[in-house]
Amino acid sequence: MIHSLRFRLLIVFTLSIIIAIGATFFFISLRTRSEINQFQERGQFIHAGRVEQILFNYYLDNGSWEGIQPFVEQMETLRGQRIVVTDGNGIVVADSEKKLVGQLYQSDMPGHVIFMPETMEVMGTIYVYPMPPADFNSPQLLLEPISRLLLWGGLVAIVAAIGITFFLSRQVLAPIKDLTHTANHLGRGDFSRRVRFKGKGEVGELAKAFNAMADNLQRAERLRRDMVADVAHELRTPLSNLSGYLEAIRDGVVKPDDSAINSLNEEAASLSQLVDDLQELSLAEAGELRLVRQEDDISRLIEQAVAALQPQAAAKGLILAVKLPEDLPKVSMDSLRIRQVLNNLLKNAVAHTGRGGSVTVSAWRQDNQIKVSVVDTGEGIPAEDLPNIFERFYRVDKSRARATGGSGLGLTIARRLVEAHGGRIEVESKLGKGSSFTFSLPLSAPAII
Repeated sequence: MIHSLRFRLLIVFTLSIIIAIGATFFFISLRTRSEINQFQERGQFIHAGRVEQILFNYYLDNGSWEGIQPFVEQMETLRGQRIVVTDGNGIVVADSEKKLVGQLYQSDMPGHVIFMPETMEVMGTIYVYPMPPADFNSPQLLLEPISRLLLWGGLVAIVAAIGITFFLSRQVLAPIKDLTHTANHLGRGDFSRRVRFKGKGEVGELAKAFNAMADNLQRAERLRRDMVADVAHELRTPLSNLSGYLEAIRDGVVKPDDSAINSLNEEAASLSQLVDDLQELSLAEAGELRLVRQEDDISRLIEQAVAALQPQAAAKGLILAVKLPEDLPKVSMDSLRIRQVLNNLLKNAVAHTGRGGSVTVSAWRQDNQIKVSVVDTGEGIPAEDLPNIFERFYRVDKSRARATGGSGLGLTIARRLVEAHGGRIEVESKLGKGSSFTFSLPLSAPAII
């Protein structure tokens, strides 16, 4: 419970509200106290001015301070302020508290000196002391209801926060719980589960990314299983042939002559080639395939690859043509690897093109790259098979299997080799009309892989 996200959200919301209310109460208290004090000071100043004006008028009306004592006492009763009046010599003529009458008065507080308007003679000085704080206008008494209001407001806010937290946490945590359950199923090997959250925002993006990852995992698992099955299938035929020959030789059915030994050697070579292809593909997919790059003439490589396939093409009655420009620049590449790509594409084209057809190899420069295409007039590839044509062990016609030769890894290896050079390989095909395989190589090679 303590480590749950819902509990943490509740604690965060509650603490945030408490801190916000506490800070609000603190600053409101300071401001309220300051405003009340300023209000009292302004009120006392106004009251003092009124008292001074009344006493000044009293002197003007009577011509002296005689009889002022009862008047001052009455004003204190009404105003709640102590008032001391002295004559021109500083002798107290009136004291609202009746303590200093007749005495020479000296005060640290400045008083209001009254002058005769005509002669500017000092008639006396009026001292009005600040009003003592009464219970009804004390700042503390005003702060108490404000404090209670803030306290009740805070309690209501905390209760509301708890309710909102439970509601929002359920909405927020539902997709996270779904993610957790789905991840657990994926961890147990069930790659069919997906997160059902369709919302937007960060959680929605997380759910989409998670589902995309699950799709990739499911696809990778399917490919892994297919690869294991395909490898087992590819190994079974040569191993069965080897086993059959050896049993026949052991039983005396077949003599261990040159023909039998050559057959055994061919099956062993087929196994060795399959192992080499698998190793090369695993290195390429892991990014550990080392390329020995150097500037080389791509035209020369194409001509050599075509020349090597000419006897096989001639035996099938095919036209094997080359179309190359004269000014094709050199390319930074691993010549052995690119020749391997060319040989693979040419062998596939010759194998899948019927008698009387043609295979044309051409190359040209496009921007900062060289493009090479192998176009045949063969049987073509169905549209539904094109997306998978570069997958390992994938064959368009499953029934022909080994009849057309190869292990089903050639195009996959070709794609990896081209991508290792920083290029791309693509295919276009129409069933019954032929296929066109095109790969590109950058003129300026990236860092060696």
